[in-house]
Amino acid sequence: MTKDGSDWKTYFDKWGPALLLFARQQTGYLTDAEDVVQEAFVKVWKKYGNHHKNTKSLLFSTVRTTAIDHRRSHDRRRIREHKLYEESGDATWFRRNLELAERNTLLEKALKQLSEDQQEVVVLKVWGELTFQEIAETLGISNNTAASRYRYALEHLKKQLTLSMT
Repeated sequence: MTKDGSDWKTYFDKWGPALLLFARQQTGYLTDAEDVVQEAFVKVWKKYGNHHKNTKSLLFSTVRTTAIDHRRSHDRRRIREHKLYEESGDATWFRRNLELAERNTLLEKALKQLSEDQQEVVVLKVWGELTFQEIAETLGISNNTAASRYRYALEHLKKQLTLSMT
């Protein structure tokens, strides 16, 4: 590892957005997700430095467990932040493009109808750009289970989105 931490900056620049999206899916809130990603990077950096063979998978796995811990210990705070978010008017950003907002809503509804297991796999595969092997390592499941959850999730999403658009 370099003394200036540039290796970790590279990891953060490359995987930070995907990790943030995954953490947001786990926690439900952007502010919590940012905290989780930061905490996960610090944990991995302190524990492994630059000496882990699959850092990407380790980061996603650490984000997942950190998010679960965070969610369990911060329920009251999340409820408070949710109320503040709803009252803040941030939703007006989505109204600028009604068509995009409608698509986002349909997609979000369809994603929420998936099981939590399927949601995790879709987020890791699509936004995290993980392979099924990396997803399996991150979630502690087999490659075939990861692939089948993804396949069933896509079938369900296609069905839901087709019904919603007709």
